[in-house]
Amino acid sequence: MNQSIRIWLDAARPKTLPLALVSILTGSVLAYSTHQFSFPVALLAFVTATLLQILSNLANDYGDAVKGTDNENRLGPMRAIQSGEVSQSAMKSAIIINIVLTMVSGMALVLYALDSLQSILAFIGLGVLAIVAAIAYTVGNKPYGYVGLGDVSVFIFFGLLGVAGTFFLHTGVIAPLLTLPAIGCGLLAVAVLNINNMRDIENDEECGKRTVAVRLGQHKAKQYHSLLLVGALVSFIAYLVLQPSPIWFSFPFLISALIVYKHGKAVWRAEQPAQIAPMMPVIVKCSLVTNLLFAGVVIAQTLVS
Repeated sequence: MNQSIRIWLDAARPKTLPLALVSILTGSVLAYSTHQFSFPVALLAFVTATLLQILSNLANDYGDAVKGTDNENRLGPMRAIQSGEVSQSAMKSAIIINIVLTMVSGMALVLYALDSLQSILAFIGLGVLAIVAAIAYTVGNKPYGYVGLGDVSVFIFFGLLGVAGTFFLHTGVIAPLLTLPAIGCGLLAVAVLNINNMRDIENDEECGKRTVAVRLGQHKAKQYHSLLLVGALVSFIAYLVLQPSPIWFSFPFLISALIVYKHGKAVWRAEQPAQIAPMMPVIVKCSLVTNLLFAGVVIAQTLVS
C-alpha cells in the first residue's frame, strides 16, 4: 500500500467507524420493521455518518496535537500529527476537504429522503450542528471535550439523533418507542468514549483535559462505565419486550449481555490505565455486536408479524 494512503487511513482511525454506523443500522432496521425501509437512504446515511466520524477523528488529531495532549505519556495509538508523518497544515486541509464531502453527502441524503421544506431545513441545521460538534470537541479556544461535555455530545449524536434521525429519513415520522433503542445505542457509544478517557486519565489530567473520567477519578469512572453498559442493555431489552412478538424471540439478544458482562468485569479488575488500553477494540465490538443482535431480533420479529 502507498505510504501516504496508509498514513491517512490510520489518521481516519477505521476501527472507530462502527460507532457511527451502528446508530444508522439501528435506525434503518427500525424503519424496516415498519415496512418503510429505503436502501438509498440507508446507503447515503452510512456514507454521511462515516464521513462525520472521520471528520471527528481528524479534528481530534489536530486539536489534541495543538494543545499538547498527544505526547509521549499518552497510552493510546500514535496519532498522525503526533508521529510527525502529517503536518498541522496538511491536517487542516484534510479537515476542510472532509467537511466539503460531508456536506455533499448530507445534502444528497436530505434532498433524496425528504419532501417537506421544513424538514429539509431542520436536517440541514442538524447536519451543520453535527459538523461543528465534530470539530469543536478538541479544536478552538474552548473545546467542549476539555470540560467534560464529550459524553453528552456522543450520547446525542451517536444515540438519540443517530437512531431517531435515520428512522425519520426513512419514514417521515418519529415514534416515541424509538427512544429506548436510541438511548441504548447512545449509552454504548458513551461507554466507548469512557474507555478512551479512562485509558488516558493520567495524561489528560496533567494536560488540563477535564473529561468525565478525570472529573470522577478512576474508581468512580468504572462505576459510571458499569451504569452505561447496564443502561444500554436494559433499554434494548425493554424495547424488545414491549413488541407484540413472543418473548422467546428476544432470547438471542441475551448473547450480548454475556459479552458486555465479560467486558465490564475486565474493566473492574483493571488497576492501571495501561490495562484499560487494550479494551478499546473490545468495547467497540460490544457496541457492534449488541446493535447487530438487536437488529437481527427486530428483523426476525418483523418477518413473522
